[in-house]
Amino acid sequence: QLQLVESGGGLVQPGGSLRLSCAASGFTLDYYRIAWFRQVPGKEREGVSCISSSGGSTLYADSVKGRFTISRDNAKNTVYLQMNSLKPDDTGVYYCAAVKTVAGCPRIVARNFDLWGQGTQVTVSS
Repeated sequence: QLQLVESGGGLVQPGGSLRLSCAASGFTLDYYRIAWFRQVPGKEREGVSCISSSGGSTLYADSVKGRFTISRDNAKNTVYLQMNSLKPDDTGVYYCAAVKTVAGCPRIVARNFDLWGQGTQVTVSS
């Protein structure tokens, strides 16, 4: 069974940092584009960041540029999202998503991904 499992969420104060992990089981991530999305109740799922299968192409939402960094370790079958200088507006459930393609990351759109994790809660609050 193909699965993505997120971890690393939690409660952090404004200005703090978290690192989210997205681990694949049942398949290898080598040929998959991976993205992170986040969602808060009453709002649409928002694309946060994307990384190509090779890791050579990345894309960030304007709201997180300069603060978040996406990376991947194909040997560990895991993708990471390092989140620094966190703000209350970063609060939400964070999902990782995958699609099998060697293309880059032209956009971060939910309908372009067909495998999703269960999400991990991130709360930024004092």
